[in-house]
Amino acid sequence: MMSLIQRRCAASVLRQSLGSARTRTASTPISLLPTRWNPLQTNNCSIATQPLNLGRSSHRTFSSGRRMASAPHRPGGPALPAYIWMTAVGTTSMIGYFYYRYLEEVPLTHRKRWIATSPQWEWQLGDQEYQKLLKQFQAKGHVLPPDHRASITVQRVGSRVAKAALKFAQEHDMAHNISKSPYTYTVVRSEMANAFVLPNNHVFVMTGLFKYIQNEDDLAAVLAHECSHNLARHAGERMSSSIVTNFLARLSLLIDPSGAIFTIFLPAAAVFRELPHSRTQETEADQIGVYLAAEACYDPRAAKRVFAAMKKGMENSAPPEFLSTHPSHESRIQHFDQWLPDAMKVYNGESDQDGELSFGGGHDRCHHVRHQMQSARKQAAHQAALREQSN
Repeated sequence: MMSLIQRRCAASVLRQSLGSARTRTASTPISLLPTRWNPLQTNNCSIATQPLNLGRSSHRTFSSGRRMASAPHRPGGPALPAYIWMTAVGTTSMIGYFYYRYLEEVPLTHRKRWIATSPQWEWQLGDQEYQKLLKQFQAKGHVLPPDHRASITVQRVGSRVAKAALKFAQEHDMAHNISKSPYTYTVVRSEMANAFVLPNNHVFVMTGLFKYIQNEDDLAAVLAHECSHNLARHAGERMSSSIVTNFLARLSLLIDPSGAIFTIFLPAAAVFRELPHSRTQETEADQIGVYLAAEACYDPRAAKRVFAAMKKGMENSAPPEFLSTHPSHESRIQHFDQWLPDAMKVYNGESDQDGELSFGGGHDRCHHVRHQMQSARKQAAHQAALREQSN
């Protein structure tokens, strides 16, 4: 006996053949289909069935089978709500305002940078850090007493450099950003060849640096470099940069709570942003420093000698420049060759055509000052010898 499906397929074929030959009559329909018809059965003699779609219907044409859209297509898409683009415009405008509002220019180099911190806040933080470090060094017994020969020499040379820094600030209309507090010079017993400055005029000098220093001109080159950091407000610039970096780091945690972006962002920011930025600041301090030393009547050529000696002594321990906070010694020596001709004009009391180097004071100025410095050195050495004999 023929199965139900076979009978239906045979009936379908028979109807098609009879319809094409026009032999069927209206009164005698030919059908081998049973009286009961299954609505789930397909019309292609297949035993597979399709479930009813009780969800959203998809309309198809019988001719092509393509999906028909239930609504006309809108090429432009839905417009953004007004509050979204107004917020975006307002935020962008606010960021642009604050950027240009706190944009400052570095003297002499004319580099523009963004500083959001106030000088007073920087000085306050500098005082706090100074007290903290001073207590740490004193607790270890590493701070040299004020009557030590090294302390007296650093204080005497530093005071002249500080006066030159104040004059530099006045001539470049930046005296309002410079602290009027006197400089403090702290000499720390350490094998490390280093010196650093804190906001509000606090300078620390490590005794390990003295093995590269032969005279007061060399010492003045180092102290002038540190004073230049304060003149250029490099500490405030670093604080402002850290504000942006920390904001972006926290924003990355909102985007990726797992912290994967955060762990990649911080090292990348250090290598591609913070380290190059630090090297730029060090180069600026070198450039300003040679002019401060020259204004204080110390030979500006000493800066090149100091870094050449440090290059020779630290040749095997220096990291690659792109991984360092400081430029390589080779780069610094090359830069000094560019700046020294103008710095020597200041040292010799020559005038400059563009007015950029307006220190000067006559050809005999530094000759007279250096004679005074020689007398001061002799007097300091005599007093130190008397103290040592009394002890």
